[in-house]
Amino acid sequence: MATFTYQGLTYYYEVHGEGTPLLLLNGLMMSTKSWTPFIQAFKQHHQLILLDMLDQGQSARATFAYTQAHQVQVVLALLTHLAIPAVHLLGISYGGQVALQLAGNAPERVLSLMVFNTVAETNETLKALGKRWNEVAALGDGEGYYQLTIPVIYSSTFKQEKHAWMQQRKAVLMPIFHSPTFLQAMMRLTTSAETHTIHPIAQRLTMRTLIVGSAEDTLTPFVWQQDLAKLIPHAHLIRLEKVGHASMYEKPDLFVSLVLGFISNQPSVYQI
Repeated sequence: MATFTYQGLTYYYEVHGEGTPLLLLNGLMMSTKSWTPFIQAFKQHHQLILLDMLDQGQSARATFAYTQAHQVQVVLALLTHLAIPAVHLLGISYGGQVALQLAGNAPERVLSLMVFNTVAETNETLKALGKRWNEVAALGDGEGYYQLTIPVIYSSTFKQEKHAWMQQRKAVLMPIFHSPTFLQAMMRLTTSAETHTIHPIAQRLTMRTLIVGSAEDTLTPFVWQQDLAKLIPHAHLIRLEKVGHASMYEKPDLFVSLVLGFISNQPSVYQI
């Protein structure tokens, strides 16, 4: 178990393989365990780094209010701890927001940027959704919180084709969702995203950037990825068809191919 300390709190991380570092940042309800299916594929080509941010997985639980700016500092503290000057940085959903903020505030630490199913800002629609999630979590209603937050992240196509997997997944998650500690952490994480915006720092995002959205993402609709791409100077935008918010689980082969292909590509060799 690898950990480091930042501002008196302990954070859990994992390092797999060797090579140019690739750091993955979790979505809101994810942890380092969420990336288990992808470790083998990524560690063959890169030094893969996984991190549980504050209130996630095996890292510390907060006793104070915070914003995603704190998560950015946690990530930078990890890079300092590992003596890594810069990484290929990938984030999905909440992790994508943190990745965008880190890249805008410390662009020298980012070799390339990849964000999946994320947004330029937490708009009023997302704020209202987050408040609804927190209202249910505050009641201690694990079943209600699950029904409100989990089925919606998958496309209708996936839910129909993977019904048995969804039921198995629910059986694994329900004990966690009934935990008051987990629900309180989710409330803090959700609140921490309320002030997210990259508008003041968007022009600093000059590194190669890949933005991926999904046609059936009802949490962060593809039009919001289009809006994000307009703000970033060198952004490449991809739309995945028949896919929802949890794009990495719905299309794992495509997810890995997009990440490894984008990192390894060297545009300067093309004389077009």
